[in-house]
Amino acid sequence: MSPPLPNLETFPALRAWQRKALVEYLRRRSPDFMAVATPGAGKTTFALRIAAELLADGTVDAITVVCPTEHLKTQWSQAAARVGIQLDPSFRNSDVHSSSDFHGAVLTYAQVGMAPAVHRRRTMTRPTMVILDEIHHAGDSRTWGDGVKSAFEEAERRLMLTGTPFRSDDNPIPFVAYERGQDGLQRSRSDSIYGYSDALRDGVVRPVIFLAYSGETRWRTSAGDELAARLGEPMTKDLVAQAWRTALDHRGDWMPQVLKAADARLSRLRENGMPDAGGLVIASDQQTARAYAKLISEISGEPAVVVLSDDQGASARIASFALSEQRWMVAVRMVSEGVDIPRLAVGVYATSASTPLYFAQAIGRFVRARVTGETATVFVPSVPHLLGLASEMEAERDHILGAPKDPDGLDDALLERAQRAEDAEGELDKRFEALSATAELDQVIFDGTSFGTGARTGTPEEEEYLGLPGLLTPDQVVVLLNRRQSEQVAAQKRQKAAEPVSADREPVVVLSAGERRNSLRRRLNTLVAAHHHRTDLPHGKIHAELRRLCGGPPSAQATIEQLEERIATIQTL
Repeated sequence: MSPPLPNLETFPALRAWQRKALVEYLRRRSPDFMAVATPGAGKTTFALRIAAELLADGTVDAITVVCPTEHLKTQWSQAAARVGIQLDPSFRNSDVHSSSDFHGAVLTYAQVGMAPAVHRRRTMTRPTMVILDEIHHAGDSRTWGDGVKSAFEEAERRLMLTGTPFRSDDNPIPFVAYERGQDGLQRSRSDSIYGYSDALRDGVVRPVIFLAYSGETRWRTSAGDELAARLGEPMTKDLVAQAWRTALDHRGDWMPQVLKAADARLSRLRENGMPDAGGLVIASDQQTARAYAKLISEISGEPAVVVLSDDQGASARIASFALSEQRWMVAVRMVSEGVDIPRLAVGVYATSASTPLYFAQAIGRFVRARVTGETATVFVPSVPHLLGLASEMEAERDHILGAPKDPDGLDDALLERAQRAEDAEGELDKRFEALSATAELDQVIFDGTSFGTGARTGTPEEEEYLGLPGLLTPDQVVVLLNRRQSEQVAAQKRQKAAEPVSADREPVVVLSAGERRNSLRRRLNTLVAAHHHRTDLPHGKIHAELRRLCGGPPSAQATIEQLEERIATIQTL
């Protein structure tokens, strides 16, 4: 006997974007529909409401959900059960047919790829709606993509969901519509889009404040040469990658200093409005994950939960952490996307993964809003590529076919090896030796704007930023960060005025490239703030207009020349 149909009268109230997208879906009644919504916006609730509508009106008799991981199968099943839709998370390919106790099943992309014929038969037996969660995974390999296409091309309805930027590659994603642009490239077309900036404006997600840490790094190359560089300074991509790896080494001082700052920020949030706030460290591989957990335990006095993708019981540990009040979790891959831990409010991006897709997935773990005013803080290395991604959180990216590749020289392959459970002590580690690294706060990024003049770790200047209130609206965040920056600049002027000056000659001050860049960023931000007060335009829109007029990346990663050009331009507006 089939389970009872879900009751639409008792379904949770929908958010404005969900209602609008639902109306559009019901108006079209087309076989395929793709919804893009930022992490934390409520894609699961939206999809289950459509499933309930189609079950209730008899359009379909069965529901199949396909998601990336085993952990998400349980999460989807539990969410569906709360609205009266029974989905089997333990269905195996050998079962062939779903039990009559369920409306359908939850599968992984890997599961479908291994036996598409089984799921094709299930789909053809009963009119079926298929929900393809994080649809970009269907393009991860030909096996998965071909399996999804074969299994579900006879489905009555297909709903594609994604909350992260698509990458550029040559693998068309099944059931996604593409349109050719003026540049000749084909781009994915979405039927409903709800981005981070929209969700932030509506109070659906939290504001994310990025604290970028630079510092001096030293390492030894395979040839025995010792090199030194300052993280965040302009240099070649190879040197950036090596300085970044050196900073992330658990044996140096950079990671302990950043973890100490992150733990202090977590304590501040717990003391001021978020008593159960949790922290997440995202590591590159299993060995460093365990080392980071040991450091956190020493800093906080409380053991950290370690979650590794190939450990038995990893899903259970994530679920237990989500419901507990434990301070810290360290993970390699298990918390990359879709996993719902709303109390996560502090993150440390301690991985060499640098793609927009992975960065967005990682930051998506911290944006889920619970009550008005909660903020999230993510600590990142001061690497230009990452600072650009942090400044462009609101950017919408389509899946582009055949776009030229732009290798950034950064170590995404390290994460791939970790995901395949390979030993981290490979040839790469034998050719490279991190010697030392120290950390200091370089800048604060919020809403695409850079704030602050830098601060050494453990100083009152750093504490001013670590001690920001945990309950703030986006406008209040901007006001406070502007105030903090103004106080820093004023304090530096007072200190300089108090320093004795030689009577015989004026001191010659030679600024480093980093100091010049910080000075120009401060001046640009001051001019943007003044323009905001004159025009009432948001800071982010002013910065975006300057980028349109002058070109170049966000101010957080702009060169000295680009900052000088923007300063000259805004003075003419």
